[in-house]
Amino acid sequence: MRPLFHPSIDDITVEGILHALSDPVRASIYARLAGLDCAATCTALQQAGDRTIPKSSLSQHFRVLREAGLIRSERAGVEMHNTTRCAEIEQRFPGLIPAILKAHRAQMAGTLSSRPPSRRTAAAAVRKRTKAG
Repeated sequence: MRPLFHPSIDDITVEGILHALSDPVRASIYARLAGLDCAATCTALQQAGDRTIPKSSLSQHFRVLREAGLIRSERAGVEMHNTTRCAEIEQRFPGLIPAILKAHRAQMAGTLSSRPPSRRTAAAAVRKRTKAG
């Protein structure tokens, strides 16, 4: 088996972190993992909101998080145990991860109270404004 790639703390960039967390599924996985006191397996984080992430997609999401330097993964038999590198990243970029996690929580609280309009509803609203203007 190939060894897992984990960038050194000096190779982690803000751009890489923001890119990795730009995907809502990865942001959700990372926020849940950051809220845990211990390592979690990939399958323990397979549920994202109201849907289950396929294992193949889940592996890809964890790879992106790992290669961005956000998590450390270790093989344990057939499972992968994942932990965040929050403490290391906090030393390199003070306040970045807490700010991202706070914004993510605020966004999730807002989406739970008011669902965003569907594409069809949003398109109809645009057509309505276009006709009125």
